[in-house]
Amino acid sequence: MNRNLVATAVAVALFAAATQGAQAQQADGTAVDPVIVTATRTAITVDDALSSVSVITRTDIERLQPTSLMDVLTGLPGVTFAQSGGMGEQTSLFLRGTSSSHTLLLVDGVRVGTVSAGLAAFEQIPVEQIERIEVVRGPRSSLYGADAIGGVIQVFTRHGHADGGTASSLALTTGSRGTAGGQIGLSGGDRHAWYNLSLGGQYTRGINACRDGAGTVFAGCFANEPDKDAYRDYNALANAGYRWDDGTELAGTWLRSRNYVEFDGAPYGNQALNVQQVAGMRLTFRPLSFWQLTLGAGQNLDKATTYNDGVYLRYSDSRRNQASWQNDFSLADNQLLTLGTDYQQEHLSSDTGYLASTRQDTGVFAQYQGTFGRHELQVSARHDHNGQFGNHDTGAAAWGYRLDHGLRLSASYGSAFHAPTFNDLYYPYGSGNPDLKPETSRSAELGVTQQGDGWNWALNAYQTRISQLIALDSNYFPLNISRARIRGIEGQLGATLAGWRWQGYLTWQQPRNDDGGPNDGHWLPRRPERTARVDLDRRFGDFSVGATWNVAGARYDNIANTQRLGGYATADLRASYAFAPGWELQGRLANAFDRHYETVYYFNQPGRSWYLTLRYRPRS
Repeated sequence: MNRNLVATAVAVALFAAATQGAQAQQADGTAVDPVIVTATRTAITVDDALSSVSVITRTDIERLQPTSLMDVLTGLPGVTFAQSGGMGEQTSLFLRGTSSSHTLLLVDGVRVGTVSAGLAAFEQIPVEQIERIEVVRGPRSSLYGADAIGGVIQVFTRHGHADGGTASSLALTTGSRGTAGGQIGLSGGDRHAWYNLSLGGQYTRGINACRDGAGTVFAGCFANEPDKDAYRDYNALANAGYRWDDGTELAGTWLRSRNYVEFDGAPYGNQALNVQQVAGMRLTFRPLSFWQLTLGAGQNLDKATTYNDGVYLRYSDSRRNQASWQNDFSLADNQLLTLGTDYQQEHLSSDTGYLASTRQDTGVFAQYQGTFGRHELQVSARHDHNGQFGNHDTGAAAWGYRLDHGLRLSASYGSAFHAPTFNDLYYPYGSGNPDLKPETSRSAELGVTQQGDGWNWALNAYQTRISQLIALDSNYFPLNISRARIRGIEGQLGATLAGWRWQGYLTWQQPRNDDGGPNDGHWLPRRPERTARVDLDRRFGDFSVGATWNVAGARYDNIANTQRLGGYATADLRASYAFAPGWELQGRLANAFDRHYETVYYFNQPGRSWYLTLRYRPRS
């Protein structure tokens, strides 16, 4: 893609966009500052966060009309995806240019990701079951332990509301390539109890995941299978909670997604049956007025069975059990001390010959948050003991200063680490690299934000240095890159002008190999240097219209930078009509100009696609 086109789109984004999540809005348009918990493991407002944060609400999700979690997150500051085909295909997320295993995904506080590959299956999280998403950019190992080098994304599932009575919800979708989907739910509650039960499903005939052509068998997907690759998913959600008069609260969540996906990869398999399950419980109470104690326990189950044209090939059964104990002490007004410990046990069962299949990690952490006049301070430290790779100490410090007119300056520094996965070490059949070392990182960031009456903007600059970065060489063998350096700038700007709601994002980054070897100075694979996104929406009574433009610059698919993937720009158009109380008809035209592009070498992305959704939700 022409660099001038990228530059033009970036200029448009900075001139006329708005930041999603910097402020939420009530139905009457009044701005409210949303409460988040992911940035500090405690409840704070977005305005109090000293890190770069995006919040996506259920209202935002329904406005964007996505078919996947990637549709929601693509183009947010620092967020890029690489997907091996269409809906349901394997997806990797790169946050601030770090590796796909460097972003920690939480679902209702439970850590999610395969034990084998260390990757979170973003493509398997049903978007209709999501209530809210918090994206926190920058290292968070000092609070969460391993994997949070690039940041943390937390998904909160839909829940019942404590407003008395029961309420039902319904969504039915049809669209291109035989797409069909639906969700039905029942929720309710009162001032003490709440619950939510929901069932959903999704199907599409799909696209040909790997493009045809001579030589395909020796590139990309290592196969030439010119067929449609279908995807279907069935999911269920149940959560409930009870709050006593003294503030004690008990809550639980269970989410399960079972899906079948076809892909191109024979003889290594071209069909998979996957199960993703998350279960968790949380108890919060106050032993003393200044002391809040939270106990949590959960499990993430990830199963995958692979076939080739219906013939069984292999299976992988991944389980992660986890527990936490957190204590929040109010030392004085605007002074909070947090002490806690986390425990997780990883277990992998497979028929592919791993030399080890279990390991444990125990971490203890402390955090202090304080406000002194216009100054804000957050300091945290953590010690982890990994049963396979020993001890790791991480820390972080952030400072903020509030000026007049809603302007705030911030600076932060943090360290993080990531242990090699079982796939890195032993896959397949013991042929990985058991000599791999853990990855460690150091990050620094400067930021400035300002919120006015109906407008806001933010600018963040950061640098991350990673030691012993794990990557694949030209023979797909995992190795350590001694040094990598990522520099980046993220911009957000927005306003409501003449009734139109503008919001947009810009990312410029340099994810570079810095090891002094033959690939020194090369871009790290599958990370574009520039991305931009602009959202535009307006409501006319019962009607609403909107559009999203996504722009991404060129990237390389391999560490040697010989396989170049061109930049691209796509446009999505949407409209909705609230034709009766609680009822809405929505329509979306994705990739409206039918652009062809790839985010993984030789793998297609869907062309122009249309979707219609009939939605019912009671008005509160």
